[in-house]
Amino acid sequence: MLIWGWRTRIYVLAMTTFLCGRCGNPASHAVRKAVTKFTLFFIPLFPISVKYTAQCTFCGIENRIPKEDALRLQAQEEQGQALHQAAPGYPAHPSQPQGMPQQALPQQGFQQQHPSQPQGFPQPGQPGQFPQQGQ
Repeated sequence: MLIWGWRTRIYVLAMTTFLCGRCGNPASHAVRKAVTKFTLFFIPLFPISVKYTAQCTFCGIENRIPKEDALRLQAQEEQGQALHQAAPGYPAHPSQPQGMPQQALPQQGFQQQHPSQPQGFPQPGQPGQFPQQGQ
């Protein structure tokens, strides 16, 4: 008895942002590589086919792209991540915000506001903050 078949594995190469051809939105696209391998006794032996695709995260359309374009987009994404890591004062990843520590605000002359006080509005009781009525 001989057991043979194939298995497809999908690898995400990059997440890039560009204009979608279908929906027209500037959305993130997942650049993927799908490798189909021949299997013998459930052991993947050699690749049968390799396909590169870009899928829009907004509308979901998936387009086949040439290998050169996929590798170029992957290199651009890696270069963009390297620039963010090398630039001082910027977070390593957009999901990791950097901010001023809360205890540093009063030392720099800023006044801490109560959490219920909206930002940008003067606090009551401070002279010169409210305009005089009747003038």
